[in-house]
Amino acid sequence: MPTEFEFIQNLKQKYGLRHVGDDCAVLPKDASTEQVVTADMLVENVDFRLGWTTPESLGHKALAVSLSDVAAMGAEPKWAMVSIAAPESLWKAGFVERFYEGWFELAHKYGVDLVGGDVSGTPDGLVIDSIVGGEVPRGKAVLRSGARPGDSIYVSGSLGGAAGGLALLERGVDVSGNNALIIEKQLKPRPQVELGKLLQQLQIATSIIDISDGLSSDLAHICESSGVGARIYAERLPINKDLQTFFSNNEAFLMALNGGEDFELIFTSREKNILLPESVQITRIGEVTANVGNIELIDGEKSTILVPKGYRHF
Repeated sequence: MPTEFEFIQNLKQKYGLRHVGDDCAVLPKDASTEQVVTADMLVENVDFRLGWTTPESLGHKALAVSLSDVAAMGAEPKWAMVSIAAPESLWKAGFVERFYEGWFELAHKYGVDLVGGDVSGTPDGLVIDSIVGGEVPRGKAVLRSGARPGDSIYVSGSLGGAAGGLALLERGVDVSGNNALIIEKQLKPRPQVELGKLLQQLQIATSIIDISDGLSSDLAHICESSGVGARIYAERLPINKDLQTFFSNNEAFLMALNGGEDFELIFTSREKNILLPESVQITRIGEVTANVGNIELIDGEKSTILVPKGYRHF
């Protein structure tokens, strides 16, 4: 059975889908602007569990995952459409109204207008379809395919927090108190919209992708699209410090390497030293190589080929 990525690649080749392959499709708008459009689906018991999240947090996350895709193009989000299919029990309990409260709270932060969508019933679990559109100056969208050998590889923020939060939820850990910070990384992720726009405006990123499936998998997507390889250094990974309270050093390292849904940005740049505002945390974790398709993980004097182990639906 093909993976979801193999299935998409087969569709692209079979039907000549030239707009498919990045975090968003890039479409013409006018002489000076292009629009970017992304779609994400969240399915109960696959992408979330109602026993873990509030309706408001789910509304936040449904929008955040799509805003992250727009950020990975260096674009500014403008509008959105949301479709939701809910069981009758949730509809009667006011779940959908509370879902939109969380959705609109995040939308207002980024000036995103809701322009449409659909609401339906379902005999089974809750399903959410999120579409977000944004804008970027013509020819300035940052694609996955621009990385070149010699480029530096950077990552924003810290890694592994969302995976750690998920692990705690699966263990039934109380989501209040000191545990709330790391669990919030899973339930209410923060898309890096401002950083994505800044990288585009400064024109210092040769490629960008957001960390939705995991660093190992998402960096592999850049390598595949750009026809390059990569080398990253274990000691440079910015591992979320809250993980050390709950997990061993090795567990935390693997969460940072393979855990998804941090929604930080991986980007490549010809610059080895980048000056950004102090509020923006970025870490140089490696460099792009000409060793096509191979990602080397350097751990001290040991070098291994990194096999992508991020999340896959199939």
